[in-house]
Amino acid sequence: MNKKKIMTTIAGITLSLTVAFTGSVIVTPHSAHAATVSASKADRVIATGKQYLGVRYLFGAQAGRTSAFDCSSFTQYVFKRNGITIPRSSKAQAKVGVRVSKSQLKPGDLIFSDTNRDGVINHVGIYMGNDRTLHTYRVGIGVTISKFSGSTWDKTFVTARRVI
Repeated sequence: MNKKKIMTTIAGITLSLTVAFTGSVIVTPHSAHAATVSASKADRVIATGKQYLGVRYLFGAQAGRTSAFDCSSFTQYVFKRNGITIPRSSKAQAKVGVRVSKSQLKPGDLIFSDTNRDGVINHVGIYMGNDRTLHTYRVGIGVTISKFSGSTWDKTFVTARRVI
């Protein structure tokens, strides 16, 4: 009788452990998959933007135009090409998605600045990771990659938003 009780207990423990391990194997890939989907979407957004390196800057560039961009038409176009709709202006883009602190930036996040220091957001770029931002500004520069920390955009940083 004692032996039967021990065997039943061992069988119960074995079954419990099997369910526990099987459950974690089933659950873990979902969270890893979600992280991979976000990372790959960010990679695709950045890759799309990099295709336009060197395209000239034009303030007020028409939405959807690819022969010239301003900062917010660039971000709007790049995100739209990857299935994410955001507003046209940097001021409006700064109100969508989830607010992110500078210390929590991830590739694909939008970075907003007030370069005129007048209290109005007037610039947006795409954070690439590794202290780099993909953006466009000023005639003669166009779409480019810049270091973020210590830059004008860092010194006049207002907010960052995650839309991926």
